[in-house]
Amino acid sequence: MQFARIFAKGVTGAAALAFLLACAAPSRAEPVKIRIGWIVSPASLIPIMFAKPGIAKHDGTSYTLEPIHFQGSNLQITALQSGDLDIATLGFSSFSVAVENAGIKDLRIIADEIQDGVSGWGGADFMVLKDGPIKTVDDLKGKVLATNVIGGGVDTIMKAMLFKHHLLEKRDFTEIEAAFPNMNAVLLEHKADLVTAAHPFEDDPGFQAKARRLFNTRDAMGKVELSFWTARTGFIAKNRAALTDLLEDYVRAYHWFLDPVNRAAAIQVASTFTKVPAKAFEGWLFTPQKDFYRDPNATPDLAAISSDIHAQKELGLVKADLDAKSYADLSLLETAIKRVK
Repeated sequence: MQFARIFAKGVTGAAALAFLLACAAPSRAEPVKIRIGWIVSPASLIPIMFAKPGIAKHDGTSYTLEPIHFQGSNLQITALQSGDLDIATLGFSSFSVAVENAGIKDLRIIADEIQDGVSGWGGADFMVLKDGPIKTVDDLKGKVLATNVIGGGVDTIMKAMLFKHHLLEKRDFTEIEAAFPNMNAVLLEHKADLVTAAHPFEDDPGFQAKARRLFNTRDAMGKVELSFWTARTGFIAKNRAALTDLLEDYVRAYHWFLDPVNRAAAIQVASTFTKVPAKAFEGWLFTPQKDFYRDPNATPDLAAISSDIHAQKELGLVKADLDAKSYADLSLLETAIKRVK
């Protein structure tokens, strides 16, 4: 009996000590929930970038990632304004609209996603019929042109090329909208005289047999920043550590996806997510000449963004130029890159 009383006291004392120690220990902070927008994958790697185990070393510890699909950049801008999105993936055309038209002056560029018009790499092609009447850009006067979204980045590229040839929308040509999967039919059925082509749809043998490229992004505008990560200064200041961890994992993911050794596995990841056969990606995804350029360290070209926005201004699509350097905070990315190396 005496032993039992002593043992009970010992257990009680141990439990009390454990309780006191637990109370005294600092509570572990909950991971920061980061909501990030994306539009099209695998152009955007956001919804698949952590599919390979071991890449996201900080996911679930310092942050949790919630990818949110949007149909277009304008909806991401609205979500940023309402506080329903933390990171928006915007292109040069939507970024200028967000800052100038929507008044989100505290928006900052924090990382890159895809670039078009980079020498040695692929991108948007503007196609006409091989046996049609369009032989040069000048022949587009009075014709119908198809774009995915009027006023969007690819549309701006197309208009910039026509602007070089003194052709203006409404005065000299008409535009219609069509989704990328429908562009082939729009051209082959003579609903438009020029269409915007994109992989994997333009790779269709029937389309390739009857269509040819009239010009591409590089011809029109040179290097173009089609998509990059942006966040508001308040969110950056409040969550610098978690954002840096996310960017570290993002850079590590880019290194894995862009390594030729991993290409077959990377294509399979894209195929599984999109439910598109891997064969449809094999001829172009993550390869020069065909795919968009992705900077291995996700570093945006700020000079290109400024130049792209200047082209928008010349076309009358925005009222003022923007210096991208004044709207960028790459300090988190720079720290993240050093960690990965």
